[in-house]
Amino acid sequence: MPTTSNDLHVVLGAGPAGTTVATELARRGHAVRLVDRTAEGPAPAGVLRARGDVGTLEGARAAIAGAAVVYHCVNVAYHRQIDLLPGIQDAVLGAVRAEGARLVVLDTLYPYGETGGAVMSEDTPWRATSAKGRMRAALDEKYLAAHRAGHTRVVLGRSADFVGPGVLNSTLGGGVFPGALAGTEVYGLGDIDLPHSYTDIRAVAEGLATLGEHPEGDGRVWHLPTAPARSTREVFHLIEERVGRTLDVVVKPDPVPFGPFDEVFVSSYAELWYQHTEPQIMDSTAIRNAFGLDPFDIGDTLDATLDWYRAFLATARG
Repeated sequence: MPTTSNDLHVVLGAGPAGTTVATELARRGHAVRLVDRTAEGPAPAGVLRARGDVGTLEGARAAIAGAAVVYHCVNVAYHRQIDLLPGIQDAVLGAVRAEGARLVVLDTLYPYGETGGAVMSEDTPWRATSAKGRMRAALDEKYLAAHRAGHTRVVLGRSADFVGPGVLNSTLGGGVFPGALAGTEVYGLGDIDLPHSYTDIRAVAEGLATLGEHPEGDGRVWHLPTAPARSTREVFHLIEERVGRTLDVVVKPDPVPFGPFDEVFVSSYAELWYQHTEPQIMDSTAIRNAFGLDPFDIGDTLDATLDWYRAFLATARG
């Protein structure tokens, strides 16, 4: 395959993950282009914002032109993932092959499916039964097959549920922190006494950036640095200590709309509700042993997240 000799890192997708990855790459001294469909909003320091549509091969090639490493952090409306993500994959894979770039893919735990609460490591079998889980597993198989065939160099970084500065649409996001700060309702899903892994969005960025810098890690799945699992109730208690009040926790035992999530989202998410009725325990020992990446302490994560939400809500109030 062709190769590139420059140090341009292109991040596709300007949501919380893509923006945080771009910020981390710039902090490490790389030239960074952050691409999304609108290129609206400020660019992180040292990052070039660019408009691009990676839904077609031509658009994807234009978006990543000149890249040495590409980070696929694109997401779409949840209820449209099955329809749109495979086509985006084809376009991105074709583009990185044509441009000679390496590809770092942000991934989820969905391919594992229900585990009965067993700890998930990179060796856990992929046994998804949900439509989204099977779709994600098929995408991942195709990524790894492209690598094995020598078409392009690919590496996958899997994350548990996001939490951290800038994260709104997560089970530990916009349904929790605004209520915690305002003294209004905070939402917990399923059985909040089960251990549940949450990955700090900053650790997502550190992990993906490190994989982008280390081609010796290519051709496999890595779990991104994730703190030891705690129950969501324990996490809520840690938030209470920080905000100085008892949280008004409303537990949703079944998939119904809550907080920022409407009926369209919840209907699409219902097939993955098992994530809240069995333990979700993710092990990230491998990436720590290979690259020295430790997860953020949960207290640090909550402090940074609460600080971000305070500023965000103050701005929203005008």
